Amino acid sequence: MDLTSLYTDIVFEHDKRPLHAGLREPYEAEVHHVNPTCGDEITLRVHLAGDPEDPRIEDVSYDATGCAMSRASASTMSDLVIGRTLREIEPVSEHMDAVMHSRGREEGDEDLLGDAVALVGASKFPNRVKCVLMSWKALHAAVIEAGGPLEGARA
Repeated sequence: MDLTSLYTDIVFEHDKRPLHAGLREPYEAEVHHVNPTCGDEITLRVHLAGDPEDPRIEDVSYDATGCAMSRASASTMSDLVIGRTLREIEPVSEHMDAVMHSRGREEGDEDLLGDAVALVGASKFPNRVKCVLMSWKALHAAVIEAGGPLEGARA
């Protein structure tokens, strides 16, 4: 599989059959993000549970409209983080941000990113980076709004 191209079979699969799509309850925070460059939008909800010092992401649900890259990013991101603590996802989020801002110079670590590694081809196209990172930024904002500590993660 060529992960350097913009659209891969994994991107198309997550776009056609998104995981965790549809807004669900319960949730502690809901955020809405828009990419003004292209019109992509996401409403994302997060449900945290467990240790208040390092809560686990119990659920991420979302409603996303826009390009295949942004919808596939929401699908892969939610599947990757559900069930993990904030400390566990911090290096994943940081790696995704670094790879997406590398302009194609850095490869994604499939062990960290799972199916989201299929999105790294977009890093060569600066206008597409926002499409991919929008759901990650929405998750970060929702976690902060829910009162969870997510230190250091830029994505």
